[in-house]
Amino acid sequence: MIPSSIVILTGAGISAESGLSTFRDIGGIWSKIDYRDVATPEGYARNPGLVHDFYNRRRRKMKSVQPNAAHHALARLDGAFDGDFLLVTQNIDDLHESAGARRLVHMHGELASALCEACGQRSRWPGDMSVNSQCPHCATVGRLRPDVVWFGEMPYHMDRIYAALGGCDLFVAIGTSGSVYPAAQFVEEAALAGARTVELNLEPSENHALFDDSIQGQATKVVPQFVDDLLARMGARAG
Repeated sequence: MIPSSIVILTGAGISAESGLSTFRDIGGIWSKIDYRDVATPEGYARNPGLVHDFYNRRRRKMKSVQPNAAHHALARLDGAFDGDFLLVTQNIDDLHESAGARRLVHMHGELASALCEACGQRSRWPGDMSVNSQCPHCATVGRLRPDVVWFGEMPYHMDRIYAALGGCDLFVAIGTSGSVYPAAQFVEEAALAGARTVELNLEPSENHALFDDSIQGQATKVVPQFVDDLLARMGARAG
């Protein structure tokens, strides 16, 4: 089947081969630090300096890595596919944009963005942030936080995501654990719309049985191959 509307979901696994740590795997970020201390509103209220230090280190790390073949393949699909297309990422890095993806939403926020709790405005923020940082919009000091969705908070762009899922005929999840909601439920939403559902992952996710197809392998290998095959079928139809 040649799709007319595609939704792609990506998780930490797609950026692992670029050198960014995953979260839930053995040796992942949450095996080394308690998420309640650095990824909850309560943790931020208790110790904002600790939270800023955690995200400052991740922001610096992001500057040292480059998009990999999987990011570039999805950017190529974004550019070549003339139907409805939405790339939804759970990642807060900028590797999809750096690869050239444009029809993209960050449902968990972005590392290089600051959110002011005083005025509610967002600002590009590529450098370090601290309790002394000043909002460039309202000039308030001490109310800037990472523009990242923490545990217990509502992900961004949900109306747009659910609308896309309800109209898609191909849903692909890449590098996700299948354990984080609401993203883990997207496959069911897409299936209800009649979409073909495919998982591309290093190993089967927790919800892999919900997919029509599950393909295991390194993202830098299976994602470009999947995109190449899809674009070849599209080209054959156009011919």
